[in-house]
Amino acid sequence: MGKTPNILGKIAAPAVAAAALLAAQSASAVPSFAEQTGQPCSACHVGGFGPQLTPFGRSFKLDGYTMRAGAALTNPLSAMAVASYVHTAEDQPAPPAPHYGVNDNAGLDQISVFVAGGIGEHFGGFTQWTYDGVGRSFSWDNLDLRATDHVTWRGMDVILGLSLNNAPSVQDGWNTLPAWGYPYTGSDMAPAPAASTIFDGGMAQSVLGTTAYAYWDSSVYTEAGVYWTPSHGFLSAMGTDSGPGTLSSVAPYLRIAYQKDTGEQNFEIGGFGFFPALHPGDDTSTGTTDRYSDLGLDASYQFLGSTQNIYTVNARFTHEQQDLKATYLLGGAAKASNTLEDFRIDASYYWKNTIGGSVQAFDTWGSRDALLYGGNRTLAPDSSGIILQVDGTPFGHDMTMLGGRFNLRAGLQYTIYTKFDGAATNYDGSGRNASDNNTLRLFIWTAL
Repeated sequence: MGKTPNILGKIAAPAVAAAALLAAQSASAVPSFAEQTGQPCSACHVGGFGPQLTPFGRSFKLDGYTMRAGAALTNPLSAMAVASYVHTAEDQPAPPAPHYGVNDNAGLDQISVFVAGGIGEHFGGFTQWTYDGVGRSFSWDNLDLRATDHVTWRGMDVILGLSLNNAPSVQDGWNTLPAWGYPYTGSDMAPAPAASTIFDGGMAQSVLGTTAYAYWDSSVYTEAGVYWTPSHGFLSAMGTDSGPGTLSSVAPYLRIAYQKDTGEQNFEIGGFGFFPALHPGDDTSTGTTDRYSDLGLDASYQFLGSTQNIYTVNARFTHEQQDLKATYLLGGAAKASNTLEDFRIDASYYWKNTIGGSVQAFDTWGSRDALLYGGNRTLAPDSSGIILQVDGTPFGHDMTMLGGRFNLRAGLQYTIYTKFDGAATNYDGSGRNASDNNTLRLFIWTAL
């Protein structure tokens, strides 16, 4: 049993790792694409800044990032930086990192460098490399490399594509799935609930995957693929590790969506599935694995018919079945089977695609487990709340600022927790309430 405490720290989770990733959710705006397409950021992005895509931006992505305004190749390099000030309603039990305090922290969240663009008519993609200003480390971030072609089938135009990527859903064209979902930008200086589904960022940057997709007549999207764990040497070279554990074999990924674009309005409804089996904490001694089955539904609506007023709504529900035989045998779970549910819905309004406001309601709940959630008074994963944001993007329409490459967003976020790690009051047994973690964040986000 001498190894158990060490192992427990690793197998805690899929949940804890995913929550950390959510807190510093990668935000992507790639100015080299503006130069390549000859279009301002507002052509591809709601609010004039990434990552929320318009139908034009979605088509550009699904077509392999290949569209360009002219024949000449453009500079594929871009950069981005995010800085924040974070204040919580009450001091935190511990600072977010050794060089920070328990409250009122300010600092650099991240600096990213992108290599992004299309080559010819069939190949394109982007790679993102990020310095984490809170953890003071450098690693690969998002990867999406594509090969695409157009074919005609029964009079329909069909985009066929292959994607090599490093996070389930990073290749998706809608802002409903985790990789590009609201709040679009966050900070590791802010507290976050411990539990989230493994699909919700738990395997991001610790896997590689290949998926094949078909986009039928700009209406029906189908995709299937598999993910695997690269070697420890490769992950170490990329500045990361195997996250919650090593996949025992390939993990299937499935996606289907139906889209209807009427010009002024755009609707989408879809479903997804992710099915990893992993050795928690890279421990193979049990002779078995933890198996996850994540199934979900998503939907989105966009009103883009007015230059004055733009509205969007995104929603996602995920059901996760957890077969935790390996974690159970290692002493990290009191039950070999658990469930976790997650629902979130967000809405945004933008005036002239420049000044906007957004709100999200989120709710995570699941079965109790005395070891998996042993730090909670209720032994439950339940967390819920609301995230509010107002922001402004003054240069999202401007192609004169460095040829459309310069962009900037400033904003304010406020997160209200109605439950945190199992309860609304005294959730940890020492008197802390969910509202103690209510968080004010001021941020500035620039790209060039």
